[in-house]
Amino acid sequence: MDAIKASDLIRLFETWKSLFAEQRDFLISLDGKVGDSDLGITMSKAFAAAAEAVAAEGEAAGISKLLRTAGATMARTAPSTMGTLTATGFLRASKAVEGTEALGTAELAGFWRAFRDGVAERGKAKVGDKTLLDVLDPIAVTLEAQAESRTSLAVALSATSAAAERALESTKSMLAQHGKAAAFQEKTIGLQDAGATVGYLLIRRMAEFVTKE
Repeated sequence: MDAIKASDLIRLFETWKSLFAEQRDFLISLDGKVGDSDLGITMSKAFAAAAEAVAAEGEAAGISKLLRTAGATMARTAPSTMGTLTATGFLRASKAVEGTEALGTAELAGFWRAFRDGVAERGKAKVGDKTLLDVLDPIAVTLEAQAESRTSLAVALSATSAAAERALESTKSMLAQHGKAAAFQEKTIGLQDAGATVGYLLIRRMAEFVTKE
């Protein structure tokens, strides 16, 4: 696949829905170590609702509106911290790709940069705070570098997924600074961040989707 069109985006949300249904218990367990155990429930509920909403909109709505619909649906369906952050990411991304008919490497770089910036602003976090941002930042940076090199979409996303995996591993050595995990302080060292895990799962599935199609 050279670019993600509106019809592809609808199918991508369906695969994200399946992914977070599959990972529900794992995320509940991971979040439960230093959080309130609701992450798996939040993400499975948010993506199930978003997938249904974008399918109802249909491909004629276009990429930007589909992303806006997904974000707004998530905000209503899963108004927890992570649900709100993910919703914000998609809403910001929708503005970044306004008027775009297909998402190639350059467009996805803009998508993920806007997603990253939205999460950073809404969550008031910075890189190194052991949050979702610690995976979103290398995703944006890597895709921007791939776009500058005019790399094909599949190769660019594969490299970005690998960068996100390394970034997720790096969160194990970090000390949590936000949310309930921050109350555990030293106990968070050695654990991969649950929010960052969501970011990695998103980009990994996007890379797999583009490669298989």
